Amino acid sequence: MIRKEAFKVRELDCAEEVNLLRGALGRRPGILALDFDIVSARMTATFDDEKISSGMIAAIVVAAGMTAVKWEEAARPEEGTYWQRNGRLIMTCVSGGFLVLSFLTHWAIHRDLLDALAVTHVPGHIFPLPSILLCVAGIATGAWFVFPKAVQSAKSLRPDMNLLMVIAVLGAMAISQWFEAATVSFLFAVALLLEHWSVARARRAISALLDLSPALAQVVPAEGAAPVAMPVASVPKGSVVVARPGDRIPLDGLVLTGSSHVNQAPITGESVPIPKGRGDEVYAGTINVDGTLEFEVNRTANDTKLAHIIHLVRQSQARRARSEQWVDRFALYYTPATMAFAIAVAVVPPLLFGAAWSGWFYRGLVLLVIGCPCALVISTPVSIVAALTSAARNGVLVKGGIYLEAAGRLKVVALDKTGTLTHGRPEVQRVIALDSHTPDQLLARAAAVEADSVHPLAEAILRKASNRGMVVQRALSFRSIGGKGAEGTVAGRNYWVGSHNMMHEKGKETDSIHDAAVGLEDAGHTVVAVGSDNHVCGLISLADDMRQNAKDVVGQLKALGIEKVVMLTGDNEGTARSIADATGVDEWHAELLPEGKVAVVESLVKRHGQVAVVGDGVNDAPAMAAATFGVAMGAIGSDAAIETADVTLMSDDLARLPWLITHSRNTLRVIKQNVTFALGVKALFIVLALLGVATLWMAIAADMGASLLVIFNGLRLLGEQLY
Repeated sequence: MIRKEAFKVRELDCAEEVNLLRGALGRRPGILALDFDIVSARMTATFDDEKISSGMIAAIVVAAGMTAVKWEEAARPEEGTYWQRNGRLIMTCVSGGFLVLSFLTHWAIHRDLLDALAVTHVPGHIFPLPSILLCVAGIATGAWFVFPKAVQSAKSLRPDMNLLMVIAVLGAMAISQWFEAATVSFLFAVALLLEHWSVARARRAISALLDLSPALAQVVPAEGAAPVAMPVASVPKGSVVVARPGDRIPLDGLVLTGSSHVNQAPITGESVPIPKGRGDEVYAGTINVDGTLEFEVNRTANDTKLAHIIHLVRQSQARRARSEQWVDRFALYYTPATMAFAIAVAVVPPLLFGAAWSGWFYRGLVLLVIGCPCALVISTPVSIVAALTSAARNGVLVKGGIYLEAAGRLKVVALDKTGTLTHGRPEVQRVIALDSHTPDQLLARAAAVEADSVHPLAEAILRKASNRGMVVQRALSFRSIGGKGAEGTVAGRNYWVGSHNMMHEKGKETDSIHDAAVGLEDAGHTVVAVGSDNHVCGLISLADDMRQNAKDVVGQLKALGIEKVVMLTGDNEGTARSIADATGVDEWHAELLPEGKVAVVESLVKRHGQVAVVGDGVNDAPAMAAATFGVAMGAIGSDAAIETADVTLMSDDLARLPWLITHSRNTLRVIKQNVTFALGVKALFIVLALLGVATLWMAIAADMGASLLVIFNGLRLLGEQLY
């Protein structure tokens, strides 16, 4: 039976460990696939459990010098046994202690500080036996966690940094450079320890960013009873939960009683708290600000919006960016090439040109040390995961490094009109009263007739009446006229509310009223006429309001160098032209069916290459599929949008789109900085080694410094904020 099992591998800090595990497990019968996530220290194995068990897989990992436990059984990074938490630190300190004792012993025996300091440079220098033994002890303790991995690397014929370091140390011992061999072993242990700490810091930072839900919920066991603390995972649907001011909301639910403002920034990135009252939905991980809320749980802990987001963020780490794939391919050939070059440097000059063996052998050892590719390989995944996590904290879900990179290379952004550039629902724009009626009278008559209608235009008229403080009296004898409007009796008189065509059919339209209606329609408004049996009482124009920041966002996109901002809509040309003029888009296409949107997007991709489509994530799915990637707007209320889009903006804030493009470009810049720096340091030390200037300890110190710098440079992306 085919199974997939995830393991926590504590020592998985670098791509070298990945290669080591691939060598140890990859050829084993029953292993079908292996996937790794360095930043989460996660290994996922797909295997045939009739040929190999999960216990056998864990044992093979242990034999390779690491530890593996099933993911669901794994302790948090700061937990584990005392040795698992502190073993590296202990052995590194012991190694450093032996190194210092060796030096002091040498000084005491020869009674000459300069003699002790010059041991690596004086030909024929006699190294005292006690000092040699202390150096050997320092080498053994420094290489305690390295040697098993080096052996496994040699067995699997996959040379890695562990093997390179062990060969370099053994080579130094072979030419009696005892103190230098111990120094390399100690400094390499320090490098691995610091790398382990820095990657663990990244894991803790990312875990903290995603671990937003509290562990306990205050559940009301019965009406009138005092709340009882209960683990969030144990709270069933239908339970009533209390959230007091300052509490983090533990589960998704619908408000039953109370009113408050809720800070939804942990999920949507919105800077302003949102008012919540009876019937409104609240989400796990958000923060109740200033009032007490009682809400009914409508999703269990594993099914909340936050749980879905965390799952997708973790999944996104597996969808690797092209830069990650390139670095991995490069490192695959780089390490063996470095080893071959080091051997050539050590052997060719003495054999062909009669050069001194000791000098060129030593230079070859330096090249082995500087050849360690860890700084190069770790830089990219740390940067990508930090950037993905930062985006999630700002309310932008990016489903993989490949889409994060693509956002920085966009040439065209195609925006759906309804729900993206506009709010997605019609609102009353003008109330034009005729024949001695007042605007309030006209609105009251229209609202009375539309009180029982569920049409979006009717709902907009009722909202306008409510906003003006009107008490709407329902019309009697309400009758809906399909596709045209409705009519009913208000204050004993018959009134009708309907479209321009209905007004025309009633025979009440005059030339002046017709001209006024056509003028509104040309401006992109929908016209609703209100009339009685005698005359037209007035006109109400409605339109889908443009988002307040839509024009600014279009301007920001252009300022970022986007070649073309395009608007796509199924609305008529008048409405499309009005919104296009107001927002300043470069190009617009109206009256499009879904297949028409696909055709336009395919044409844009053919002409420009990198194209993003921004829409609601469901209705615009075909167009999104035709683009480089799709962006869903305002998905906090839509599970479907979160699941289907490549990039999801959790709130309705369109400003997150230019922020995402800027964030992507910053990420690409950091990756380029890291790769350039890592390769530059290696190139410099290769030259210094060939000139005979670089020493083993200098090479290991430089590699250690490069690894730490690229990791912390990548972690800077965690701090990027929209507001």
